[in-house]
Amino acid sequence: MRNHSATVPHGGFRWTRWVWRGAAAWGVVFLALSGLAHAADYTALPPGAIQSVLAGDADRNPTPVAAFAMRTTPVTRAEFAAFVQAHPQWQSSQVARVFADRTYLQDWPDPSGAGLSLAESPVTHVSWFAAQAFCEAEGARLPTWLEWEYAAAADATRADARSDPQWLAKILGWYARPASTALPAVGGAANVYGVRDLHGLVWEWVDDFNALLVNPDSRSQEDADKLKFCGAGAINLKDRENYAVLMRIALLSSLDATDSTSSLGFRCVRPTAP
Repeated sequence: MRNHSATVPHGGFRWTRWVWRGAAAWGVVFLALSGLAHAADYTALPPGAIQSVLAGDADRNPTPVAAFAMRTTPVTRAEFAAFVQAHPQWQSSQVARVFADRTYLQDWPDPSGAGLSLAESPVTHVSWFAAQAFCEAEGARLPTWLEWEYAAAADATRADARSDPQWLAKILGWYARPASTALPAVGGAANVYGVRDLHGLVWEWVDDFNALLVNPDSRSQEDADKLKFCGAGAINLKDRENYAVLMRIALLSSLDATDSTSSLGFRCVRPTAP
C-alpha cells in the first residue's frame, strides 16, 4: 500500500495528513487560520451499517458507520478559487510537485482563479493532497470509502437502493455517456439524506483511495499492477453486478495522491456534534 503521509503545507504552517485524526476539535483552529469560514452546506447522516462491496466472502456482516456530516454537493470551482487565493501555495504556479502533478488545475485561465468560468461546476484537476488541504481549511476531511459508499447507496426515498435494478441501470447510464469538458453546475436531485451529485457528475476522491483493492495475501503485494483493473480487483468484491461502483473503485485504486483528472472532484465530511 502506498504511503501518503507527506507533510502538507497549509496557511503558513505545515500540517501532516494525520493531524486531524482523532482530533476533531482541530477544525475550529483550521477555520481560524484559514480565513475560509464560508457557509458550506453540510447535512447530517445518521449512524448505520452498510454491506460494502469491498466485503470478502468471509465477511458477510454489514460494517457499522458512525454518524457524520457531509457536504451536500461537491466543492465548486468558485470555492476552490477562494481557497487558492487565501493560500497561494496551492495555486498551480506555486504548488510543490510532491503534492500535485503537472495537470493540476490545468483548465484554469489564471493560477489564482481570476476570470474563472463555470464557477458553480465541480472543481476537477485537483490532487488528493489539495483536496485534503481544502477540507482541513474548513474543519473537515475527505470521506472514507465506507462513508462515501454509505451516502451513495441512498436514493430519494431509501437509505439503500442498491437492490433496485432500475436504480443501478440509471447510474450505470452515466458511465456510458461520453465525457463532457463543460460540467454542469452542482445541485442535482437530493437523496434521502439531502446529499446531491454523488452520481452522474464527477468521480470523487476518498481518504483511503489507495487501500481499496489491497490484497490481504502479502505474497502478491509486489505485483503493483495486478489490482488496478476491474477484472482482477472484482474477484474479491461482493455485489459484482454493481459495475458502476466497481469501475469507481478500480479508478481510485489506480491513482497516486498527486494525480488529477478532468473528471475527478471531491467533497468533505465532518464529525457530527455529540
